Amino acid sequence: MLKIRLNRTGKKGQPSFRVVVQEHTASVGGKFLEEVGYYRPATKNKEHKFNVERIKHWISMGAQPSDTVAVLLEKEGMPDMDKYIAPRTHHKKKKSEAKAEAAAKPVQPAAKPAEAKAEKPAEPQPEQETKPAEAAKPADQVQPAEPTPTEATPAS
Repeated sequence: MLKIRLNRTGKKGQPSFRVVVQEHTASVGGKFLEEVGYYRPATKNKEHKFNVERIKHWISMGAQPSDTVAVLLEKEGMPDMDKYIAPRTHHKKKKSEAKAEAAAKPVQPAAKPAEAKAEKPAEPQPEQETKPAEAAKPADQVQPAEPTPTEATPAS
């Protein structure tokens, strides 16, 4: 299958593109059958030139323009490029839309957690009964097992 796509040329920071017809399996910078135009986005008016007759010829032969080339050709005034342009979807919502959507949702009652508590058994577990009495006391009331040694002060 043939593709009409952009082939980047130019140096770093100054891109320019050749619009070429090449096999879809060929590398983007590889061999091409024909150059049908150019596009220089770095210039003030984004200079471009397309050989519309040759592009129409290649499309009639079954070549498909890439998404970017189809957008450029549509701006140039070439008809029926909509079928080659992939639809764009906007994933990010504006904050105002998100707030309005959140306000539109009904608030559900929190009855489910209360039911879950009611299902728990009220009987104490056997592990709690076997603990020693010291473990039940708060930490500040528990006596240390051995007294801490104090440093002896030297006699003067």
